[in-house]
Amino acid sequence: MWSQRLRTALVIALYLSVLAFAGCAATAPVQEMSDARQALRAAEQVGAPQRAAPSYETARSLLESAETLLQAGEYRAARDKAAQARNEALKARQEALDAIP
Repeated sequence: MWSQRLRTALVIALYLSVLAFAGCAATAPVQEMSDARQALRAAEQVGAPQRAAPSYETARSLLESAETLLQAGEYRAARDKAAQARNEALKARQEALDAIP
């Protein structure tokens, strides 16, 4: 009986240890941040700050939030914000292109 409890406790401890290490192994969203910055620059190059200001400003704000989260070590949240920023920047770019006479 005692050995069964000990074995169960060891299995649970091992499982929790693996989960803890998996959480620590999250890597910084370097590629996502780069993608968002590039999308924002692409939007700027077609005049999004003037032609699609609301979408452009939203993208810029999302990227700033992602950078803050990255600095705080909140990699998953930073990754999500960076993806949102990229999408919004692409939207702003398209809006700016559509607004060119």
